[in-house]
Amino acid sequence: MAFDLIDYLVFFGYIALVIGTGLWVSREKKGHDKDSSDYFLAGRSLTWWAIGSSLIASNISAEQFIGMSGSGYAIGLGIASYEWMAAISLLLIAKFFMPIFLKKGIYTMPQFLELRYDKRVRISLAIFWLLLYTFVNLTSVLYLGALSIQTIMGVDLMYGIIGLAAFAVLYSLYGGLKAVAWTDVIQVIFLIGGGLVTSYLALDFIGKEGGVFAGFSTLVREVPQKFDMILSPDNPNFKELPGLGVLLGGMWIANLFYWGCNQYITQRALAAKNLDEARKGILFAGYLKLIMPLIVVVPGIAAFYITQETGGLSKPDEAYPWLLNSFVHTGLKGITFAALVAAIVSSLSSMMNSTATIFSMDIYQGIIKKDAGEKELVKVGRISATVALVIAILIAPNLKTLDQAFQFIQEFTGFVSPGIFAIFFLGLFWKRATTNSALWAALLTLPVSLGLKFIFPEWAFLDRMGLSFIILAAIVVVITLTEKKGVDEKAIHYDPGMFKTSVQFNAGALILSALIAVLYILFW
Repeated sequence: MAFDLIDYLVFFGYIALVIGTGLWVSREKKGHDKDSSDYFLAGRSLTWWAIGSSLIASNISAEQFIGMSGSGYAIGLGIASYEWMAAISLLLIAKFFMPIFLKKGIYTMPQFLELRYDKRVRISLAIFWLLLYTFVNLTSVLYLGALSIQTIMGVDLMYGIIGLAAFAVLYSLYGGLKAVAWTDVIQVIFLIGGGLVTSYLALDFIGKEGGVFAGFSTLVREVPQKFDMILSPDNPNFKELPGLGVLLGGMWIANLFYWGCNQYITQRALAAKNLDEARKGILFAGYLKLIMPLIVVVPGIAAFYITQETGGLSKPDEAYPWLLNSFVHTGLKGITFAALVAAIVSSLSSMMNSTATIFSMDIYQGIIKKDAGEKELVKVGRISATVALVIAILIAPNLKTLDQAFQFIQEFTGFVSPGIFAIFFLGLFWKRATTNSALWAALLTLPVSLGLKFIFPEWAFLDRMGLSFIILAAIVVVITLTEKKGVDEKAIHYDPGMFKTSVQFNAGALILSALIAVLYILFW
């Protein structure tokens, strides 16, 4: 992709805007230093639109733009279930999970586990998340982001990795979550706007004189196999998306774990002004989820249709960069490239901040130095985020062998998410769940998941996730009942009306659910 002057001006203007905004919102009043609440939870001051924007900007990254477009190329619209089912999961989390989390006043998800169980559960899960964010999340986002820049601009992979990391550090390391969340409002505008431009140009090319709607109709008519939301057993991609098992099985575990128990996602809602703002922000994110497949899946299907007569692309994950190179014209290249970079650096900054939060609050203050002061916690957070990023930079180039990166990330995370979600779910909603049962579930999560993969290698990983959750939840129940302790002393007690939601939220949730039902009916 060759940039002209206007493209450079747009792209570097975007960079200046993000960095400038991040530094501006991070400034403190004279004589006031950032404390842990300021740095890790934005002073608990986020409004609904900042929460919703930040949730989406943190979620949508190179693994969606590049990886999910690649899955759209290989599988089709069915991969959009990750987006549309996530919207329903968000509604459940807003109604039932957030009231409990906000009532507890927690900074981190491991901290909740200590309040509900004990410190052993907190520390073991904190270590898990630090490893996951460093060796899987940060690493994969850096690699996929740099790969896209290499494909589009010809920039060496390692230089791309370093450049993306440096950009994220420049505006987020000093300012903390406040800088991340408020710049995410800008990032999501570029992300959605630039993404829609790419989809528009590809569909307009396919539709010829008829425009984008004719282009979409052509895709549905000419490659109908790419528009099946529920794959049949004879579909070659059934193992990735196992038909009705998607709607009834493991994808619920994946989504509820990701959106309800995942630090770098829930941290935005934990920083809300109040419960009502948190719920409205999560509902807003649900509506943004509706349009994500148009931005990150349809381009992959368009690339498949356009290239099928010439033998296709060598790898599915080349679909989105190929579209940018082929169809985006001067004046729009800067916008579309900014959208891709926005998706990458917003996720990087979010993961860095959450890594800093968990290490500072759960490991450093929880184990190393219990009386650490506020300034010290912020300093430790910045150092730990930097160390995690450096490790990810060194590992990222080793991911070159991936084919469909999005599917790889989902399966790898799926080895551990069933057990963790079982611990959270039963801890939240079953008063008898004991600490020992939670510890056993944590210890057995990986062995159970790997054992199921060995015993049932032909099964879809989503089906294995569902079965793994059932087994691990059963382990919690059996051990709890064996201990015969009755209601646990740390059980969650619900206030009257805790789960009651406003009329506006209920109406918005009903409309969102209806829209998703219509989409599934249309593309069944």
